[in-house]
Amino acid sequence: MKHFIMKYNKYLCMGLILLIVVGSFYSLRPNHITRAIVMQYPFVLESVNVVSLSTYRADTAETDSTPLVTASGFKLDSLNPKKHRVIAISRDLKALFSFGDKVKLTNAGKFDGIWIIHDVMNKRYRNKIDILINHSDRQISLEGVVISKI
Repeated sequence: MKHFIMKYNKYLCMGLILLIVVGSFYSLRPNHITRAIVMQYPFVLESVNVVSLSTYRADTAETDSTPLVTASGFKLDSLNPKKHRVIAISRDLKALFSFGDKVKLTNAGKFDGIWIIHDVMNKRYRNKIDILINHSDRQISLEGVVISKI
């Protein structure tokens, strides 16, 4: 009986070690999105988030009573507000980003690139960003956009 218990303990130990090794591999292994982000950015990013993106215009119907002044106090060009590359973030993202921060957008189609945070969205939105566009541009919305502070 003692021999049987020792043999059983040996297999139990080997099983636990195998479980720990396999479990740690899957728990520590980055998912495919993280791996793609790391491969795309060889430099260190301060903050990376996946958000939904929409567009807005400098108009009183879509902003407050002062559409040409952002929440940070930045004054927009009334004829071409898009040239400033202004982005508004939802209030939950304010813990990660501040006014004036430069961010890089990827997986955003024609909006990929460097943008500057100058505005904040209505409190009802979460995990979302808004891109300021001109009055003649078409409104769009996208999911799975990667925003990273640079």
